[in-house]
Amino acid sequence: MIRLILLIILLLVSLLALFRAPAYPLWLLSIVVTEFPLVFAAGTIIALVSGFCLSKYQLPGTITGLVALVLFLSPVFRSYLISRHLKTDLVQAFGQESLKNDIEPFSWGKLLKFSFKDTVGAKSLNYITYADGAHLTLDFYPSQLPGKRPCIIVVHGGSWAGGDSRQLPDLNSYLAQKGYHVASINYRLAPKYKTPAPVEDIKHAMYYLRAHADEWHIDTTKFVLLGRSAGAQIAMLAAYTLHDPALKGVIEFYGPVDMVWGYSIPSNPLIMDSRKVMNDYVGGSYAQVPQKYYDSSPLFFVDKNSPPTLMIHGINDPLVTYIHSIKLSAKLSENHIPYFWLKLPWATHGFDYNLHGPGGQLSTFTVEQFLNRVTK
Repeated sequence: MIRLILLIILLLVSLLALFRAPAYPLWLLSIVVTEFPLVFAAGTIIALVSGFCLSKYQLPGTITGLVALVLFLSPVFRSYLISRHLKTDLVQAFGQESLKNDIEPFSWGKLLKFSFKDTVGAKSLNYITYADGAHLTLDFYPSQLPGKRPCIIVVHGGSWAGGDSRQLPDLNSYLAQKGYHVASINYRLAPKYKTPAPVEDIKHAMYYLRAHADEWHIDTTKFVLLGRSAGAQIAMLAAYTLHDPALKGVIEFYGPVDMVWGYSIPSNPLIMDSRKVMNDYVGGSYAQVPQKYYDSSPLFFVDKNSPPTLMIHGINDPLVTYIHSIKLSAKLSENHIPYFWLKLPWATHGFDYNLHGPGGQLSTFTVEQFLNRVTK
């Protein structure tokens, strides 16, 4: 009986690989379920084998466990299937010259790896001090290859009111090892500071990096913005409004692009009070400050001169619906801007926590290929 109960619990947990999480703790669990699938698969196999000969409910327990095992492993197999045509899809989006054929989108062996730290040794540097005393820093990950190199500016997530530049450092280290400088910035946070303050912070970060370009061997003609969640909204808004020719591209992970529409369709309140989050960042409700919601929506600033865009968004995202990516892809296509949307059917918000998970591998590969294309 204990075996059956345990396997039923595992089956219920495995459903997070198929469906959006309905509450905040389950959302956190869904990241682990989908991006560390071998851990749960191993646990299910142990539960299946344990007490098999003694169990009173052998058959129902075994069937339950096998279904759970298949669901736990489904992100792995779906990732493998996407990887088989990912190179072709990227060539169609950006051309053959974008491909680096010395790397593969997916590796079974990498699923056994775990890395969640800065392996390069980033330096924390103050890049701006405002008149009101706000001190902003960035973490600079120097390129591990010689010569003048492009620079990636990373904008962290955290609902515009939290998070910091130390968020998810392993991708920063990976890109530095591949020959890119990475500057992961802190920006002014809500509710004390409102939009467009973070976009102004990106401008100042670029000024600072340009001022130290000779010292740090930065190619100041090649900057790319990369943001996650709220940071993706900031990165896109900067990319589409600053009109800086040195901005060669923008990479957005699961970011909101239409703040007007997003306010009208709030997130599940058991996960996040999205209207309060937006009120704090924008400075009021949509009824109070409609123009500010328009002005903070990257979607409305896409035009024929916008930089190439990489979108990475999971279909099972319960915080920022993938419909934002549908809307952005339509606008980019309408304006003939090169873009690619990496769709991950099983992935949730924050799936890229594990660089070596099914979604983490595909997103890292796609980011590297995109950077190779836009910084050539």
